[in-house]
Amino acid sequence: MILRLLSLLILLAAPLRAAEVQVMPGAGTLTEAIAGAAPGDVLVLRDGAYTGPVTIDRPLTLTGPAGAVVDGEGKGTVITVAAADVAVRGITVTGSGRLNADLDAGIKILKGADRALIEGNTITGNLHGIDVHGGHDAVVRGNSIIGLRLDKMNDRGNGVYIWNAPGTVIDGNDIRYGRDGIFSNASRKGSYRNNLFRDLRFAVHYMYTDDSEISGNISIGNHLGFAIMFSNRVVVKDNLSLGDREHGVMLNYANNADVSGNLVRGGTKKCLFIYNAHKNLIFDNRFEGCGIGIHFTAGSERNVLTGNGFIGNREQVKYVGTKHVEWSFEGRGNYWSDHPAFDLNGDGIADAVFRPNDLMDHILWSQPAAALLTGSPAVQLVRWSQKSFPATLPGGVLDSHPLMAAPAIAVPAATEAMEAEVAGRWAEGTYDDLDAEHLGTH
Repeated sequence: MILRLLSLLILLAAPLRAAEVQVMPGAGTLTEAIAGAAPGDVLVLRDGAYTGPVTIDRPLTLTGPAGAVVDGEGKGTVITVAAADVAVRGITVTGSGRLNADLDAGIKILKGADRALIEGNTITGNLHGIDVHGGHDAVVRGNSIIGLRLDKMNDRGNGVYIWNAPGTVIDGNDIRYGRDGIFSNASRKGSYRNNLFRDLRFAVHYMYTDDSEISGNISIGNHLGFAIMFSNRVVVKDNLSLGDREHGVMLNYANNADVSGNLVRGGTKKCLFIYNAHKNLIFDNRFEGCGIGIHFTAGSERNVLTGNGFIGNREQVKYVGTKHVEWSFEGRGNYWSDHPAFDLNGDGIADAVFRPNDLMDHILWSQPAAALLTGSPAVQLVRWSQKSFPATLPGGVLDSHPLMAAPAIAVPAATEAMEAEVAGRWAEGTYDDLDAEHLGTH
């Protein structure tokens, strides 16, 4: 008798087998299917329209073809994930509301909705694409996220917004239009990798996001590539910024970052902007064809720059300060395309030190009107004398071990074709309402 009772209790405690449930298009059908589903069920949508908004409040998989369209009809968030272990795969999500105060989105992942998987969907016509709002260890992978094209960029939403969502992985998404591709705020331990960003304000925008990684991403024709702000211990590696307008990489109050293997090329006012950022390791990057190779300011201290290539920038370095700053590390400096270098012993290190700025640079940066005198004999005499007698320099960047060759970073042919499409974009003067260095616009 006791054995039979124990067997009955075990059977009652065992989970029911997950079912695959076909859901037909129509008004209310998806809401009814979710309400009637058991935990672990797979809801399979057919081609057609499904009315939203809907809330998934139990562990389910929602899947279907791209022709299965969940439409929020302009009301709030289209799909809200309010339970752990939910997957949304392959469908189209559209028609969120337009209230930025409510962070209306195509898909929203709430606090406690951990381990969500959002994969292979088309998310279009929403204010924000995906809002990971407190759920831990979410994976957003292989989605096409197409944002709004409102006149003012700051009125648009983000492709993916991450808030207080540790462990989020954003991998292999194609994100276009809207405001920022990824905006990560007050989070940590995320991995944002292998994404393509086009026609945005910032490709990746960090605020107060620590201990995380941005790797293998491609930013093409955006106002700014990768903005790391008020964040610590961030790895920024192997990314491409091609034809972005303001900066390729910006470190603003960012400390203890590793920035390596990145290529910034063409169109950008500043390849790398460092503002009040300390103890960062910046190595083996290639900064090419920018207005300024690197702008280094606001008392940034104890940064290491080594193995980088500064190639064909109109001004290689903008540094206004009275201190001498050494940009080599353990006998390895950086490559400078305007350094007339010799290497008599063939060790790959130039025989002479390089100073990428001088007293006249300081004057021109602090007094722009002095640019009218650039070609005058007096200016040329000052520059010649400082090259001949470097002790007269008031401070500045010194590379004691400049390299003879720049790091090579390959760009796939398909990516180069997209880069060519945006060439000359910023000469047209269509800048929307962005000031990349004004914190109030962030």
